[in-house]
Amino acid sequence: MEKYLIINGVKIFFENEKNILEIIQKAKIELPTFCYHSELSTYGSCRLCMVEVEGMGIIPACSTPATSGMVVSTNTEKIISMRKIIVELLLANHDRECTTCQKSQSCKLQTLARRLGIENVRFKNVVHKTDRDLSTYALVREQDKCILCGDCVRFCDEVQSIGALGFVNRGSKSVVCPSFGKDLELSECVYCGQCSRVCPTGAIIPRSEVKDVWKALSNKNKKVVVAIAPAVRAAIGEVFGLAKENGTEAAGKIVTALKMMGFYKVFDVSFTADMTIVEEANEFLERIKENNNLPLFTSCCPAWVKFVEQYYPEFIKSLSTCRSPQGMYGSIAKRIMPKILGVNKEDLVVVSIMPCTAKKYEARRKELANNGEIDIDYVITTQELAMMIEEAGLRFQDLDAYAFDMPLGFKTGAGIIFGNSGGVTEAVLRNVASGMTDGQDESEQFSFVRGEDGRREAKINLSGRELKIVIIYGLKNARQVLRELKAERRKYDFIEVMACPGGCVGGAGQPIYNDLSTRKNRAKVLYENDKTLELHKPQDNPYVQKLYNDYLGNAPGSTKAHEYLHTHYKYRKRYKESVVISDNSSNGGVDIKVCFGNHCMKKGSKEILKHIVDYVGNKNYKDKVNISASICLEKCFSAPNVKVSNTTISKASDKSVEEAIDKEIK
Repeated sequence: MEKYLIINGVKIFFENEKNILEIIQKAKIELPTFCYHSELSTYGSCRLCMVEVEGMGIIPACSTPATSGMVVSTNTEKIISMRKIIVELLLANHDRECTTCQKSQSCKLQTLARRLGIENVRFKNVVHKTDRDLSTYALVREQDKCILCGDCVRFCDEVQSIGALGFVNRGSKSVVCPSFGKDLELSECVYCGQCSRVCPTGAIIPRSEVKDVWKALSNKNKKVVVAIAPAVRAAIGEVFGLAKENGTEAAGKIVTALKMMGFYKVFDVSFTADMTIVEEANEFLERIKENNNLPLFTSCCPAWVKFVEQYYPEFIKSLSTCRSPQGMYGSIAKRIMPKILGVNKEDLVVVSIMPCTAKKYEARRKELANNGEIDIDYVITTQELAMMIEEAGLRFQDLDAYAFDMPLGFKTGAGIIFGNSGGVTEAVLRNVASGMTDGQDESEQFSFVRGEDGRREAKINLSGRELKIVIIYGLKNARQVLRELKAERRKYDFIEVMACPGGCVGGAGQPIYNDLSTRKNRAKVLYENDKTLELHKPQDNPYVQKLYNDYLGNAPGSTKAHEYLHTHYKYRKRYKESVVISDNSSNGGVDIKVCFGNHCMKKGSKEILKHIVDYVGNKNYKDKVNISASICLEKCFSAPNVKVSNTTISKASDKSVEEAIDKEIK
C-alpha cells in the first residue's frame, strides 16, 4: 500500500524518508532549518522547521516520523510569525556586520531574514564583542556570529570523532568553544574545516590569505607561480552558475583568470599527484617485498596525518613518507623551478589553490620546510579563488580557456582523480598492476574502488599475492579501522583515508553545498575528465620522467627523490595546558588530574571534579593533594578519566576515585 502525506493540499507519496522534513523537501519545498543535516543526527534545536499537522498541532518536521495520511501545512500565518520571532531573536544576539563578513553570500541567517521579509529587529541587540580566534592558519572563529545550532559540534563528533568543539555554560551564557575556552590551536582540532562548511553563519570560516596574494602580485620584483588542485576545477563553476545540475570542468577558464590577475606561471597539482603515485607505488612495492610496516597508509590528507600523529602514534610508521601533491609541488617549485624559469629563488612566490583548509596548516609544517624556509608561501581555497575572480571584475563564465604552463602542467588521468575518495587507491593500482588490462579501458580498469560509502573494501591479486585494500572517508570510520587493526581483527595491505566526505571534492575550502548531489557531480566531473585524457597511468607522464632524469636521480625512491619528495612524521600531544585547582606540590602532595577533554566532559568529568574537591575537603586532605583539570589524558574512548598519582582510572566513578585517593594518601 502506497504511503502519502497531504502537504499544503498536494498529495506527496513517500517510502523510506526518515521524517516529515525529508518528505517536504521531496515535494520541492525548502523548509527553513539551521540544525538539520542529512549527514548528521537529528538535533531539533532551531525549531525553524515547525509545521502544522491536523490533529497534532505545531510540531518540528525534522524530528517527527511520518504517518501515511497526515495533513501538513508549512506556511500558516502562525508558523510564519513564529519563524520571524525565532530569526529576530537570533539576530538580536548576533554580530550584524554582514557587509564585511566573509560568509555574507552564503550565510543561512542572512538568507532566511531576507526570505521572511524581516525589515527590523524588535529586540535589543545584546551581542558582546569578543576577540576573533586567529590561533591557526586554517580557520578563524568568531564567537559573536555563533547561533548555537550545534552543527559544528555534531559534525566534529559524529563524522570525525574528534570532539574539538563543545557547548560550555548554560542558558544565555552558552557558547561553543574548545575545552576550557582555549584557542583552537590548543585543542585537538585536525583542521579539516568541516565545521566551517556546516556552520550556517560566519562563526567558523577558512582563514583567508587573499590580501597577501594580491600584495605579492602587485610587487613588480616578484614572480608569483600558482598551481590548482584537481578538485578545484570541478567546483569553481558552481559559484558562477556554470552547469549546476551536472557540474563542469573549468580548469582552462581558471588558467585564464589567474593569468589576467598577474600570475607568472599557472601549474596543475595533478602533475605532482602523478609524482606522488610514482613514489608511493614504489614505496608500497618495497614494503610488500620486505613485508614491513604494512599496511601502507596514504599521506595525502593532512587532517588524516595529524589524526594519526595525535591519536595513534604507534601507526606513524605505516604512514607513507611521500609528501602530498601540494608538498611535492612546493618542493619542486622552490628548489627546481628557479633553475628552469631563470628566476632567483628569493624573487619567487609560490601559491597553491586547494579545496581544503587543512592544506593551509600543512604548508606551515616544519617537516615540509627547507632549512627553516617554507616551500608554499600562500594557500588559498576554491572559495578564496572565487572571491579574487570577482574582486578582479572578471566575468568568469565568459572567459576563454587556456592551457597550463609546462612542465608542471601536464598530467595523466591518475592525477586528476586524486580529488575523489578512492582516487589515490585507483591511481596506485594503475601503477603497480599496470599489466592487468583485462580488455578494459584504462580509465575504468580499477573502477571497483569507487563509491559513495565512507568505508569500502576491495581485493586484488598482484603477482600471486592477494592485496587487501580499504578506502575510507570521515575520521570516525578511520578510527574504527585503526581500532580493528590494533585488536588484530582485520588485516590490510593498503589504506586510503580522506578526512572530508567524498574526498577533496567535499573539502571545506570548496563552495558551500548542502545537497549531496552537488558533491557527486564534482566526483563525476573528475572521472569524466580522466576519460578525455590520452594517458591514465602516472608512470607514463613524460614530464615526470624528464624531471626524474634531470633532477631526481633518474628513478623513484632514489636518494635525491627522498630529499625532495619525502618527509617524516612524529607524535603530537593533542593538548598542552592544564588548569590548577589546588597546588600543594611544595609539600609533596598527591597529584590528581581530571581529564577535561570534550569526550570526558560529556561523560561527567566536571561533576567528578566537583565531587573530588568536596571529598578532599570533607576528609581534610586539602593540604595533601594537588588537583588540576588536565586538558587531556589521551584516553578518550574510556571516558571519563582521572589520574591519581601514576594510576589512570578509566570510566571513573566517584567511588573508584575516592578509593584511589584514600590509597595514595595512606
